[in-house]
Amino acid sequence: MAEWISCLDKRPTDRTGEDLDIIYSRLKDVKAFERFHPLLLQQICFYGYYEDLDKGITLFRQGDIGTNWYAVLTGTVDVNVSETGDPKQVDGSCNGNHLLQDAVTICTLGVGTAFGESVLTDTPRHATVITTEYCEFLRIEQKDFRSLWERNKQFMEGMINSNPVPVYTSNMSSFQEQDSYDSPTLIRREMSEDQGSAQLGRLSRDSPASSVDIMPRQLSQSPKSHNDNGMDSQHPALPLIDTPSERLARAGYVIRTVILTRSPHMIRDRKYHLRTYRRCLVGTEMVDWLMQQSSFVHSRNQAVGMWQALLEEGVVTHVCHEHQFKDKYLFYRFREDDLGIGTVPNNNEKKECEDELQDTLVTLAQISPDAMMRMILRKPPTERTVDDLEIIYEELLHIKALSHLSTMVKRELASVLKFESHQKAGTVLFNQGDEGKSWYIILRGSVNVVIYGKGVVCTLHEGDDFGKLALVNDAPRAASIVLREDNCHFLRVDKDDFNRILRDVEANTVRLKEHGQDVLVLEKILTDRGQDGLPTHYKYSVMAGTPEKMLEHLLEAHIDKFNESDTFVEDFLLTHVVFMPSNQLAPALLSHYHAEASQGTEQEMADYLQNNKRRVIHLVLQWITIAGDAFKEDPTIATFSENLYRNMLEDCRTHESLKEELSAFEKVFNTSANNSELETPKRPLQRKKSITGLTDMMRRLPKEGSICNDSVRGAKRKTIKPTDENIFKVYCADHTYTTLRLPMDTKASVIAHHAAEKLCIGSDLALCEVKSTGERVVIKDNEVGVTSTLSLNGRLFIASREHLDALTPLPEQEGPTQGTSMVFELMSTKEVAYQMTLYDWELLNCVHEYELIYHTFGRHKFGKITCNLEMLLRRFNEVQFWVVTEMCLTNTLGKRVQLLRKFIKIAAYCKEYKNMNCFFAIVMGLSNIAVSRLSQTWEKLPSKFKRMFAEFETTLDPSRNHRVYRLEVAKMQPPIIPFMPLLMKDMTFTHEGNKTYFDGLVNFEKMHMIASTIRTIKYCRSEPFSVEPPPAVKNVQEVRAYVRNLSVVDNQRTLTQYSHKLEPRRS
Repeated sequence: MAEWISCLDKRPTDRTGEDLDIIYSRLKDVKAFERFHPLLLQQICFYGYYEDLDKGITLFRQGDIGTNWYAVLTGTVDVNVSETGDPKQVDGSCNGNHLLQDAVTICTLGVGTAFGESVLTDTPRHATVITTEYCEFLRIEQKDFRSLWERNKQFMEGMINSNPVPVYTSNMSSFQEQDSYDSPTLIRREMSEDQGSAQLGRLSRDSPASSVDIMPRQLSQSPKSHNDNGMDSQHPALPLIDTPSERLARAGYVIRTVILTRSPHMIRDRKYHLRTYRRCLVGTEMVDWLMQQSSFVHSRNQAVGMWQALLEEGVVTHVCHEHQFKDKYLFYRFREDDLGIGTVPNNNEKKECEDELQDTLVTLAQISPDAMMRMILRKPPTERTVDDLEIIYEELLHIKALSHLSTMVKRELASVLKFESHQKAGTVLFNQGDEGKSWYIILRGSVNVVIYGKGVVCTLHEGDDFGKLALVNDAPRAASIVLREDNCHFLRVDKDDFNRILRDVEANTVRLKEHGQDVLVLEKILTDRGQDGLPTHYKYSVMAGTPEKMLEHLLEAHIDKFNESDTFVEDFLLTHVVFMPSNQLAPALLSHYHAEASQGTEQEMADYLQNNKRRVIHLVLQWITIAGDAFKEDPTIATFSENLYRNMLEDCRTHESLKEELSAFEKVFNTSANNSELETPKRPLQRKKSITGLTDMMRRLPKEGSICNDSVRGAKRKTIKPTDENIFKVYCADHTYTTLRLPMDTKASVIAHHAAEKLCIGSDLALCEVKSTGERVVIKDNEVGVTSTLSLNGRLFIASREHLDALTPLPEQEGPTQGTSMVFELMSTKEVAYQMTLYDWELLNCVHEYELIYHTFGRHKFGKITCNLEMLLRRFNEVQFWVVTEMCLTNTLGKRVQLLRKFIKIAAYCKEYKNMNCFFAIVMGLSNIAVSRLSQTWEKLPSKFKRMFAEFETTLDPSRNHRVYRLEVAKMQPPIIPFMPLLMKDMTFTHEGNKTYFDGLVNFEKMHMIASTIRTIKYCRSEPFSVEPPPAVKNVQEVRAYVRNLSVVDNQRTLTQYSHKLEPRRS
């Protein structure tokens, strides 16, 4: 007898671990089980028995109550069905083998089939099964099969035919559809098509329903439950997928092994309410343990997200499958223990898992924010907390399909959105012509839009939405939606919620009209409820309006009512350059300053006049505070300020209450005027002197965000202004050049004219940037601040438009050919990071908030420069390519490893200094393909630094719109140097995803979002930079000069070539 058969002959409780290994090694190669999940097969090894039968033996008869489940290992069996149920003895034999009188063989089952699932429901067998030759089976008894079913539904549902099974009934001569757990199911199809056709042919003579599928079917994914609306639903505590991914299955194994090594007491049997739960852990202890293992698990919430990531793939489960992961006294098990196949790790496994632990935790930390988001979304809407709703709302702000919606609508959506996932590509979400029941937003994955007769008309990706039109128009679906890839996730808004939100939005929208046209659209927002839960206070938020009407509303309803949550005034002043530039705003304010009441008593009219003037002055004072340098440097504003000041001086004669506002105004501008001077006979002369000097005084206003560190003040960078002279070179095709000296705000057409005159070349010329890669970018004639927009090694060329293709890069544009590691390695790592942070801080503080708007909407539309912002963005690219350049120009492997360590340490110090811009630049430089492919270098990097870099990459994770980074920065206190490219991406996303005007009205919801991003900059530099400098070193000035004058190669192809010379591709 074979060894594996003798092991199967033992009772399950008597089988040793070695026995189970022997059985498993044999069964995994048997055709019958090659499609079984390994975890399921391991349990079958524990419960199964071996059985062999000769030809003609009946395993069970139609009508019997089932006691066993069978899988065919060798041989074949006939499946016979009778209509009458009258038995007859076969060949007069006395062996008890009986057939039914009118039995029909509906099919023959061979190797790889399984049958007998009626043991789950205690229903009678629907067929008789007889061996047709010598057969070997694996048999599992009823109680054990039920136990397997309860533990492994996600694997075993595919083994049971959920389709209707054709059976004869006593009163019909045709097959009836009847749910059955006794239908044969295919593990590996052995029956040929001819056999199947023959069987179907035999049945068709007796039944018109011969088209019913009686063939065994292949394993399929487990069916999902459906809610009343026909939508897929799933208990939030259940896994999202049937089988864990290899990555997370390994992560669970590593963590379980390390827990058993370091804290074996955590996994043990526990009693609760007289019931024992075997081999489980407590949620709070799991969180505690995770926080003790690594420094980058910063909070209990983060640890919960890491465990939830394992739970939603089934690697960890709640013992009763009732709860998501919670930081509470709840019991959870690892998958192995839940399935009853957990083993004690040996020493080699322990050592291996100890080495992998930190990498595993980094992996979990990367995916934990997404897991937390899904955990919240899978909660029933009624169970979501205020914090949950805020997290969902923050997520919605970055979804492209929702960017045009108002704040109120997004908050309403946060409370009703449902999470839906589908595992398999090809799944049809809904068909063309179906009733529209939901609106979908793609959270992960992609779908194809299919129209009958046209096929796939388009593909929708993450952030896109579909299904809304059918809800709005109450019409059938206009197309079918088919999943394009596996594991797609969606946000879903059901029809009732969708319609309610539409009704609420309209009910809470207030429209002010003039001459039959909307001039102001307000949104009514609940701000407070009474003790009885009823609404008590509302506020009105501006959604849209004409610039003039919004200004009027601002002066009447907002300027005198300070409220931290009401950002309308600040948003208006931060974004007015888009819809009401200074040359429109200033005259409008003067008009409001002089406005008089048209009716009322004399006292009421005087009060109105006085209050109106006061409001205008208060708004101008806020404008000065918010606009800063831009206020001082705009000639239109300078003229307006002088006029306003003159009017205030005159009005103080008749309205003494305005003296307080005048004093505040003079204090801001640092004038020498005072009340006594206002009363002297020389008052007009004094007034004239003050007004004349006002522009000069404006220039002396302190700049926002100035560096307060004494050691830095002397080296502070100056803000680039439009009138600053700029000296630069313009090259010809033959690389000759001329040097020009022009203001920064000179247009490209003017630069081209001056260059053509000096170079004595023809007409129809164009300015063009030639990059180090050879790429040519023609510069538009109306562009300003041209030199600041060039790439790192880009140069400005001029040529006729017909001969632009002849322009080639200068030799100097290739960048350095030797690295600076010999000098760089002598510099203190902390000092380098500190000096880089000082320089980045200076660059950040030179940027005016309006520059973000000019850059996003287009400089040429405003005629304004964005040089200071361009310098900061350029710095990010410069540092990134500096890292790659130095790594690729260091020829010695040992030196390269030292340099890699140094860069990782600099990144760590930059993060410590909250210089996230430089931190991202360095890490992204090390992630560049030219560096990341240097496998020999990375292999020799100490594991400590590998872990540090892996943690940095977690922060860099771009998924969910850089959620990890955003959460980390949200915990920081200013001063902060933010990751500027992401801020600019946010600005662009808001601008391109939302119209600036709707029906002639300014879309102020868009202005709210633009201002919100700008406020991030204001917050980051709201405190002075006062970081304690590192210990003094001799070469501070050398370090300072080095970090401010980096020399780089910015041609990716060149860098990759250098990289391949250092470490050729392995064959």
